[in-house]
Amino acid sequence: MLTPDVAPKPTVIIYTDGGCLGNPGPGGWAAILRYGRHTKELTGRAGMTTNNRMELRAAVEALNVLSRPCPIEIFTDSEYLRRGITEWVKQWQRNGWKTAAKQPVKNRDLWQALMAAVERHAAAGDITWRWTKGHAGDEFNERADELANGAAHAATRNDPPDLDSQ
Repeated sequence: MLTPDVAPKPTVIIYTDGGCLGNPGPGGWAAILRYGRHTKELTGRAGMTTNNRMELRAAVEALNVLSRPCPIEIFTDSEYLRRGITEWVKQWQRNGWKTAAKQPVKNRDLWQALMAAVERHAAAGDITWRWTKGHAGDEFNERADELANGAAHAATRNDPPDLDSQ
C-alpha cells in the first residue's frame, strides 16, 4: 500500500532574550519569530524586574502572539528558561510549586503562563527548546539581545512601562 507524501508542517523559529540593567532593575525582553520568509520582532519592558522574569516573559509573549497551534523551535541563551521548562517545571508542579529545597518557586506566575502557552501548541507538534550561547555571533540571538537591551534602556526613561509583577 502506498502512502501519499505528506509535507511536514512548517516550523516557527523563535529566538528569545531578556535582561536587566542591574538585577533587579529596569528590564527588557525580546522575541524574534521566523516563519518562511517572514520575520516579526516583539519587545517589552518593565521598570523593576529581574533577568529571569524577562527571559520568561520573552518566551510567553512569543508563544502567545501565534494565532494557531504549530510546531515551534525556540532558541534561548537562558539555561534557566530551557532547563526550567524541559526538566524542572513538572517536578515543581508535583511538589505544589516548591523547589527540591522546599522553597516557593520563583516566578511561578510566569512559569504557569508559559505552561499554558506551551499547552496551546502541543497538539500541533513538539516545541523544541534549544540553548544557544549568548554573545557568540548567532545573528538572531544577537538581534534579540540588542532589542531586549533597548527595551531595558527604554524602561529607564519616562516612557510608559509594561507591567511586570514580582
